[in-house]
Amino acid sequence: MQDVTNTVAQGKTVLDISHVSMAYANGNVKAVDDLSFTLKPGEIFGFLGANGAGKTTTIKMATGILPVKSGSIKICGYDITHDSIEAKRHFGFVPDSPIIFDKYTGREYIDFLGDIYGVNNTARESITADLLKRFALEDAFDKRISGYSHGMKQKIAIIGSLIHSPELWILDEPMMGLDPPSAFALKELMKKYKSEGKTVFFSTHVLDVAEKICDRIAIIGKGKLVLCGDMDEIKRAKGDESLEEIFLSVAGESEHE
Repeated sequence: MQDVTNTVAQGKTVLDISHVSMAYANGNVKAVDDLSFTLKPGEIFGFLGANGAGKTTTIKMATGILPVKSGSIKICGYDITHDSIEAKRHFGFVPDSPIIFDKYTGREYIDFLGDIYGVNNTARESITADLLKRFALEDAFDKRISGYSHGMKQKIAIIGSLIHSPELWILDEPMMGLDPPSAFALKELMKKYKSEGKTVFFSTHVLDVAEKICDRIAIIGKGKLVLCGDMDEIKRAKGDESLEEIFLSVAGESEHE
């Protein structure tokens, strides 16, 4: 693994993935192989890799969907295995294919999440109003989610993930299903989140987006971390190649998870 970052973040760590592995097929296929990296406050961190490289498996372990059987994952100091409830209070998550209670209206769904996280009505209304405007979803907010398009479901999932203003925002392929205005709004929201001292961790195949907005990136191949560091330092170390060229040179071939 190449690490071109000269210093490691000191003090508080928002996400700490330490020597994590995950195997399938009775241990014969390693989806994640001794993976370690950390995220610090106030950065946008891109998580890149070919299909089946282990990105989604890693994210599912970080969010508690899959068990961490080897290594450890901590969110803001809380172990996702041993202190999962407290860990989950500190992140918001948008999966690649959101599964939402589609019998609810958008408002009912957001209120449900607000109740779970203990968000008071004043904060809830303020956060929701801003996000509905950003994603042009005001007119659909009181309609049933079952009638939403895929893109609208993606947008309500994004809003729901932020209702409690988490310190860590985790997104798995968040651009999928979004039209250009909504994708632009999402990128601007990521930048705003970073400016507030919070952290964005997202996987993507859209390399030009990662190149433009990420402070640091990690590239994994066949479950292993092959490159991690500051975006500008990586490009200088690689002869100022584009992220696409760097990715193709280090990521390896696609694998099936």
